[in-house]
Amino acid sequence: MGNTTRQTNNGNNTIKKEKAESRNIYAAIDIGSNAIRLLVSNVERYPNETLYKKLAYIRVPLRLGEDVFTQGFISEKKQEQFIEAMKGFLHLMNAYGVKAYRACATSAMREASNGKELIEATAEKAGVSIDLINGKEEAEIIFRGGMSETMDPNKSYLYLDVGGGSSEFSVYCNHRRTESCSFKVGTVRWIKEAVEPEELKKMKKWLKNNCKQYMPTVLIGTGGNINKAKGLLGKKENETITYTELKILYDYIRSFSYEERIHILQLNPSRADVIVPALKIFLMTMKSCKINELIIPKSGLSDGIIRELSYR
Repeated sequence: MGNTTRQTNNGNNTIKKEKAESRNIYAAIDIGSNAIRLLVSNVERYPNETLYKKLAYIRVPLRLGEDVFTQGFISEKKQEQFIEAMKGFLHLMNAYGVKAYRACATSAMREASNGKELIEATAEKAGVSIDLINGKEEAEIIFRGGMSETMDPNKSYLYLDVGGGSSEFSVYCNHRRTESCSFKVGTVRWIKEAVEPEELKKMKKWLKNNCKQYMPTVLIGTGGNINKAKGLLGKKENETITYTELKILYDYIRSFSYEERIHILQLNPSRADVIVPALKIFLMTMKSCKINELIIPKSGLSDGIIRELSYR
């Protein structure tokens, strides 16, 4: 908490003693397959910059994908837990005086046979409206969350967000997205052995074709697992991680049992299993595209939603 990000209009990050033109509080709810998250941020606009100050961040490890990817629907118990979590989020947003919010649900809710029913029930019982978004929209929101600020216009980039239910890929050239695709290859789906071999084959083929055409030299990674990997490696924001460094970390984590990862590596139970397939997907991508550089920006879906709301 207390983190501040800057978006400047002139590239100058020098803090000036200027009066804010506006100061508002916004909230973002990210409903993923592995967890649901609430981000509350204070947005301050100055003549030459906009400051985004995190006021609260809550993560609830409610694995909707655990049900959806094995049985096709969200169980009654998880529906009840989900609605209770949304009620809690609404109370927090009211307590902070949030001006506007947006809740976005991704692959697990999209694929659940009762996903739309749960969305309707959440609006009725918890007072929270939810938008179902596809993989391309998710990638675009994350990009608007500050990812573009890490890019050199003279380079081509491959972007990868690994979630619980899917992996979202995009190719960026000259700050412009040229290609994008979503595949049902995610961490929760992986540990539940619900990744179809044909889907994995399609993903590798897409990577091979697009990397051959655009030749990206840097992979930009987002998602909770790769952010945790950055912390385990002691890397700072936007500091490069090499393929070798990531492979060594992957082998190291994989050498421990699930219980040892929790006790010795001090990983949360909801992170200790999914981090392994997440790193495997990143390594697979880097190897397929012969990319040696990975950078992990601070932006995510929640950050993108906040920026989107602040510019409405």
